[in-house]
Amino acid sequence: MQQETDVINSIEEIAKELKDAAWFIGQRVINREEVIEQAFCALLTAEHMLLQSRTGVGKSLLAEQIFSMFEGARLFRVQASKEQQPDTFFGGLDLEELKAGRIIHNTKGSLVESDFGFIDEIFDANDFTLRALLSLLNERRLLRGLQDVASPLHSVIAATNYLRVSEVTEALLDRFLFKAVILPDKDPFIQYQISQRYLVYGGRTAAPEKRISLARLQHMHKIITGRSEDFQIAITNELLYFTNIVIRHFEFLRNRQLSDHAKRGDGVDFYISPRTQAKSLDLLRALALLKGRTNVVHDDVSQLYFIFSTVGLPEEMALFKKAYTTVLNSLTASRGFDQVTILLDFTDLLREIKEDPKQMREPLSKFAESPVRRSFLDWVKEKFGSEQPVDQNRKLLEQFLTDFVPVCDEVRELFG
Repeated sequence: MQQETDVINSIEEIAKELKDAAWFIGQRVINREEVIEQAFCALLTAEHMLLQSRTGVGKSLLAEQIFSMFEGARLFRVQASKEQQPDTFFGGLDLEELKAGRIIHNTKGSLVESDFGFIDEIFDANDFTLRALLSLLNERRLLRGLQDVASPLHSVIAATNYLRVSEVTEALLDRFLFKAVILPDKDPFIQYQISQRYLVYGGRTAAPEKRISLARLQHMHKIITGRSEDFQIAITNELLYFTNIVIRHFEFLRNRQLSDHAKRGDGVDFYISPRTQAKSLDLLRALALLKGRTNVVHDDVSQLYFIFSTVGLPEEMALFKKAYTTVLNSLTASRGFDQVTILLDFTDLLREIKEDPKQMREPLSKFAESPVRRSFLDWVKEKFGSEQPVDQNRKLLEQFLTDFVPVCDEVRELFG
């Protein structure tokens, strides 16, 4: 029990560090709390973030202020332009190697050897340069000609005033799991606060009194990806199933929305890749960590719009929240969560028996290690009066499924 308490206290300490850092950024960059939380999720999951807004809204200030909260990290900054070549990001070409017909970049001081990157006006870069960036952003490797260099790159924040659509930019957008649109603030009091900060800082970042080390951030990343030996953030099987149902329902709603908006129904399709769906699990654990918990709860799923929608676009965000609420209400009102938990646990029980058929020769009571499995044994006693002889175990398992009545569509799909 003491060890468990220590773990919780440590997680709470980490959460407080992150909360304090986010608060400090919010004092400098006004009315951007949601985008700041989204950015911290991007850093915790070691993913990239794209900020879009009109000119002069403070994208660069926000990105610079976020990066200023971390110490020991190498930061690469660049403003993209159409004339730039890949060596702007990867380092200049080695002339001696070039004479021999080999393209080798001197990566010292480049994005390749940096921990963080800030790319301003990223869509001003030409497609040739953007294409060259794809492997570095995704695989964290510089792959150019014969050169194959691993990169420590943790996260990139890119900013843009517009989206440019092409085959290459679509692939680039896929590398930026977190996206946000920052709209100008017209509220008089918000504008007053922004003016106040400008008088104090003159458009510059504020120096934080306390910073988070890069090593600490990397440790946090290990926690939320399940690779830490010290801490684990748990996701139950029932919550995994719930998450996947919500994501699928959102995908359905988004496609129906796009179909309604399309004038001729010309092949509009919204697709969530298995890779993105898997990454959502890291985001769930990051959200739990930010709140100082060692377990993921249903409410964390409601914030998955951080990656499945563009933060700042109310219509997209509302659609995801609708998908979450619809599935949650359906499973809660019908007590479907209880059935989902029982069925998933029953599936695990069958898998164990399949892996070790000898277990069918033993009394089923040996499986009563969890409350859910004990509920199965309670059903056996209620149905048959007492636990049956071992030679009838198979019939018991089959009868349990025969008597099981799903209470809602979400359970019925799992049961089917």
